[in-house]
Amino acid sequence: MAECRSALDKLSDSLAEADGGVRSAAALDRSLSCHIKDLDITFTGRLADGRIQVLDTIEGPPREKAEIRLAMTGDDLVAMVDGDLNFAKAWGSGRVRLEAGFRDLLRLRSLL
Repeated sequence: MAECRSALDKLSDSLAEADGGVRSAAALDRSLSCHIKDLDITFTGRLADGRIQVLDTIEGPPREKAEIRLAMTGDDLVAMVDGDLNFAKAWGSGRVRLEAGFRDLLRLRSLL
């Protein structure tokens, strides 16, 4: 669990330091959940001002429907953040699930 939380913090730092289209795409203000399937925990928080703010960690799947929802294994989260797993390929193969409104998906596509 600590390794996953650290990966989310690292991802947040990367988004905050990005520029151009990536920074623009991450400049949303949306509720966010990241369900780690193999650990059966969910990190909840917000994507705001280009950063991921983790506000809580709960057992099980998300209790409320966040505006941006991710689901994956802990190993896949760490591998993506470390650059060892391509998000677009993982999403396309079903290893990573991303759910959001259509407009948000259009903005987030530049992060892929």
